[in-house]
Amino acid sequence: MAAAVIGPDRGRPGPVAHSHLGLEVDAVEAPLRKVGMRDVARLAGVSHQTVSRVLNDLPNVSASTRERVLDAVRVLNYRRNLAARTLVTSRSRTIGLIGFETTLAGPASMIYGIEKAAREAGYYVSIATVRSLERHAVLDAVEQLCAQAVEGIIAIAPKNSVADALTQVPVGTPAVGVGGADDGFVPMLRVDNVRGACMATSHLLDLGHETVHHVPGPADWPEARDRIDGWRQTLHAAAAPVPPIEAGDWSARSGYLRGQHLAADARVTAVFCGNDHIALGVLRAFHEAGRPVPARVSVVGFDDTPESGFFLPPLTTIHQDFAELGRRSVELLVAQLTGAAVANPGPVHLSPHLVVRASANAAP
Repeated sequence: MAAAVIGPDRGRPGPVAHSHLGLEVDAVEAPLRKVGMRDVARLAGVSHQTVSRVLNDLPNVSASTRERVLDAVRVLNYRRNLAARTLVTSRSRTIGLIGFETTLAGPASMIYGIEKAAREAGYYVSIATVRSLERHAVLDAVEQLCAQAVEGIIAIAPKNSVADALTQVPVGTPAVGVGGADDGFVPMLRVDNVRGACMATSHLLDLGHETVHHVPGPADWPEARDRIDGWRQTLHAAAAPVPPIEAGDWSARSGYLRGQHLAADARVTAVFCGNDHIALGVLRAFHEAGRPVPARVSVVGFDDTPESGFFLPPLTTIHQDFAELGRRSVELLVAQLTGAAVANPGPVHLSPHLVVRASANAAP
């Protein structure tokens, strides 16, 4: 498509831009005048009401007319005024998303999955990132998003403080939490962490290890507590010893420091790690101690980060589908926006699955 060019002589018409449908527009522009919906309607040969129906994706517009309008939008480089559209329709078609500053693969992947699913559902996304997961910081993000007239809010909610803040969202603005503990007030979507931990622990016991040690994440994260519960339940069910644990954080450094203690104990032959970052640190600690994985020690992680298949050795881990988490969370929010949601649906748990690679082997 030819771009309109304005020469020094404004009195002379410039070239004509042609669309693939044969629409023509005089390239002479008034630089200070913004292209409006009526300009699109005039070029497409339809009413401005028809243009509005096309732009709002409403029915009862023929395919040929719809394509003609969209072609005119492209020719004129028309940009919609979202503030005006919100005033007219009382809908912003925007979802607010609360995330937090982190290098963890899980939350970052959740944000990407939510944004992609919202776009596919026809919604814009406005993201508010908080530096802290404390209640006051999340409430500030809620206020910021509501000031932008978002229709609903999705929050990455790995701590109870986030879920608690979501209960303060203004009436009429539905909210969904992803990844946190269920408080009964806000619909919550999460991976079944207990089940995933049971899978990891059972896999190591099935390989003949007498027990499984655990390096957990931070104690104030519901995900970490659930993984501890699944690990402990599986050991109890197998009448296997339950080793003591020491809470850390989600980092490779935390895994490395805890791994050094485990590597000094010759009785340790199997380790289930709270996430793949922790597992990376544990692998290094055992390597430095001269206890090769998986010949002498087996290690299993959780999350199945994109890098886990390239660890040395490639990491056996629990996979959680972040794209599905995003899709289901948007689906849950849209159901509330359209009135299709069931009252108090309870938490939605997505099942993870075990990915077997080379870091776990039969007990030595």
